[in-house]
Amino acid sequence: MQAVARESWHAAYDDVIGAETVDRTIDRWYALDSLADQITDAAGRDDATFLVYERVDSSDGDDDTHADSARSGTDGVEPMKAASKIVGFAHAGPHPDRTGTAKLSRIYVRPAVWGDGVGSRLLEQVERELGPHFETLWLEVLADNDVGVSFYEATGFVRVDEQESVLGDGEVREYIYEKELS
Repeated sequence: MQAVARESWHAAYDDVIGAETVDRTIDRWYALDSLADQITDAAGRDDATFLVYERVDSSDGDDDTHADSARSGTDGVEPMKAASKIVGFAHAGPHPDRTGTAKLSRIYVRPAVWGDGVGSRLLEQVERELGPHFETLWLEVLADNDVGVSFYEATGFVRVDEQESVLGDGEVREYIYEKELS
C-alpha cells in the first residue's frame, strides 16, 4: 500500500511540491506500523473501512485475465497471495468534527491503471459500506491534483470550499469536496 501511495503521489505531485517532499510525506503518513494500526482499527468498526484492491494473475497463464477484488480485512492485515498485486486502496471513517459525515482519508490507485475503473470500484464500495452510517462523504484534495479533482467531480462530488494547508516547506491550496450518501 505504501508503494501504491508513493507511485500515485509522485505521478500527481512531483511537479507541484517536488519529489523529495513527496517521499518525506509518504514516509511520514504511510509508515507501515501506522498503516497496520489503521487497518486493524477500521476492521473493528462498523463505521469505518479500509479497502484493498488487488489483481490476481489467473491460474491458466493468460496474462490478460485478472480476477479483481475490493475487500476490507476482517482481522487486520491479511497475508497477500504470491501472485497478487495491490493496485489500489481506500480508507474512510467518521469525520472527527462533523456529525453525520464520513471522511475519505485516502483513495489511491497505481498510475499504470488510472482510468481502468479501480478507483471507481473502491469508491462505490466505500459508499456501500458507509452509506448506512453517514449522510455525507467528505474529502480534501490538493487543488493542483488534476487527476484527483477530475475523478472526484466525475464521481459526483461537489466542491464546497477551499483552504490553504502546509505541506513540506510550503503552503498548498486544497479543495474540499462533499457527496451525499444514499
